[in-house]
Amino acid sequence: MSRMRKDLTPPVAPQKPHVHRAHGHERPDPYFWLKDRDQPDVLAYLEAENSYRKEVMAPLAHLEDSLFKEIVGRIAPEDASVPYLDNGFWYTTRFSEGSEYPVYGRRADLPDAEESVMLDVNRLAEGHSYYHVGHRAVSPDNRYLAFGEDTLSRRIYKIRLMDLASGKLLEDEIPGTTGQVVWAADSLHFFYLFKDETLRPSRVFRHRLGDPVSRDVLVYEEKDEAFHCHLARSRSRSFIFIASEQTVSSEYRYLPADQPTGVFRVFLPRERHLEYQIDHFRDAFWIRTNWDAANFRLMRSTEPERGKEGWSEVIRHRDEILLERFLCFDRFLALEERHEGICRIAIHSWETGESHDMAFPEEAYVAGFDANPEASSPTIRVHYTSMTTPLSIVDYDPHTRQMAWKKQEPVLGGFDKNDYRSERLWVAASDGARIPVSLVYHKSVVRDGKAPLLLYGYGSYGISLDPYFSSSRLSLLDRGFVFAIAHIRGGEEMGRSWYEQGKLKNKINTFTDFISCAEALVANRYTSQDRLFAMGGSAGGLLVGAVMNMRPELWKGIIAAVPFVDVVTTMLDTSIPLTTGEFDEWGNPEDPGYYACMLAYSPYDNVGKKAYPALLVTTGLHDSQVQYWEPAKWVARLREMRTNDNPLLLYCNMDTGHGGASGRFVRHRETAMEYAFLLDLADEES
Repeated sequence: MSRMRKDLTPPVAPQKPHVHRAHGHERPDPYFWLKDRDQPDVLAYLEAENSYRKEVMAPLAHLEDSLFKEIVGRIAPEDASVPYLDNGFWYTTRFSEGSEYPVYGRRADLPDAEESVMLDVNRLAEGHSYYHVGHRAVSPDNRYLAFGEDTLSRRIYKIRLMDLASGKLLEDEIPGTTGQVVWAADSLHFFYLFKDETLRPSRVFRHRLGDPVSRDVLVYEEKDEAFHCHLARSRSRSFIFIASEQTVSSEYRYLPADQPTGVFRVFLPRERHLEYQIDHFRDAFWIRTNWDAANFRLMRSTEPERGKEGWSEVIRHRDEILLERFLCFDRFLALEERHEGICRIAIHSWETGESHDMAFPEEAYVAGFDANPEASSPTIRVHYTSMTTPLSIVDYDPHTRQMAWKKQEPVLGGFDKNDYRSERLWVAASDGARIPVSLVYHKSVVRDGKAPLLLYGYGSYGISLDPYFSSSRLSLLDRGFVFAIAHIRGGEEMGRSWYEQGKLKNKINTFTDFISCAEALVANRYTSQDRLFAMGGSAGGLLVGAVMNMRPELWKGIIAAVPFVDVVTTMLDTSIPLTTGEFDEWGNPEDPGYYACMLAYSPYDNVGKKAYPALLVTTGLHDSQVQYWEPAKWVARLREMRTNDNPLLLYCNMDTGHGGASGRFVRHRETAMEYAFLLDLADEES
């Protein structure tokens, strides 16, 4: 039996009349007032919800504390990354005992060189309830470090600079940016991106060291609100790129790195439904593109002025394989490819023309490029993990096909991967599509329908959920939980068409796929309906909110993290961050057809008089991706409409945003809270 208290009176959000009108349709929204974070009654309501959550879960405080200690007890007190070589220096990231934040260091690639500290994030974080260092970039002459600093958790960074020779911070500070810096070859100029009022990266500036920010030069402004920008440096280090990208279109500009005051040139003008990414290596530009290639192909061009007529094919399009990334080395070409949901790495030799796939020891795994800044390296560094194998760093020699396992993430507390089993299950969707499901559980679990199961999903933006390892998850597995990932449509696990089948007016497939996976797990006796839990975050929060409305009786409990649940209202408000750039993901509700489509699944708009499962909702006051008022309004409406008294809890972190807490230990306070919620409902705590 659950020990959470049911004798407490929850907060009741006052209802204030407000009606949304569109296409002759009215949507009453009595909790719209929660949108004004500057009003004392809004903050008071959020604090009341936090107090209520704490009081309801007070009987679980001991379990929550035990889980937290257990989870952080698996993290090595002292740890260091595998060093990588970049432009004459070996770079590392270290954690010292008791520290929440990393120390970034380097040593010269010389005999007996000693490592020096570049950046001690622990010192910088002092006095801040949230602190995050984002992008870091060392100047080509190795003297200066530029880094992005976020102290609010809104993903708005101040660029700061350090003289690595003296260790002193420079006076140059640039607020309101993405934190990303790309240096010119002269180590005097660099380029950065400014975020507009909707937090869209849209303006690229050039800064000269020592000059006041007021003298920075605007070199490009992206005026189409559907596009956002990012910066990159080419593999050859010869060019600087400005990328303008949107869901279905791309456009790159390039500038010789040794001509920082020059003019960026367009590589290929944007076209609707044409996506491409470019790099430069040796004497050519390399292009990954969906031009006549739904799953992308790789092209090469030495004459960018000729456009697509000057492109030659290097890797052809394949119906069964999605080309995700490429990386050029002096001796070989490496590809990240996805086949039947598994991300693998293929190697193509320049010398022999032969190709092969890296061979890994497990059937279901995650493999991808790691730090590989030096194209001259005879080996490629990759990361590897599975649901039973901690994150590992591997150096692979394509010539000998030998792997050097450099490091595996330490998991303290007596972890033995042989105590756990991982499986893949194929589930038939309602329309016959085959959906892969990844599972992991302790070997002591018997498949008799009695085990509690947590089903996790996302299914949006073409983002693939991989069968990854989690040391914190062991706290559920060791208590008898099965953990499953539903690789539903809307992601890209099964190729580009998998994404297309789960977006816009096909979005309903994302939700019905998830329900089909849940039903199959029950039918195959991994769990039972009264032991089945679901979890998703952000767009995954939309997922679990939608399926909770569609099939409330199917779930024992649900965790919705920073959930995107007020879909129609948000997508109608172009002043909210990220809205305009996502019309090709969700649709533009100014169109009556898309309005009706989105209204049919929007979790907030479809709350009804139903008996809902237990629900824990988390958010952050400073969330820039999904504003806090969406989950707050959703919980308020559920309190008003539901017909039962299952736990309904809202936790709002008043110091953080979309990513939660910033420290490596403290962030697991919320993990422990979530696990205590699940374990109590499953009555499996120990």
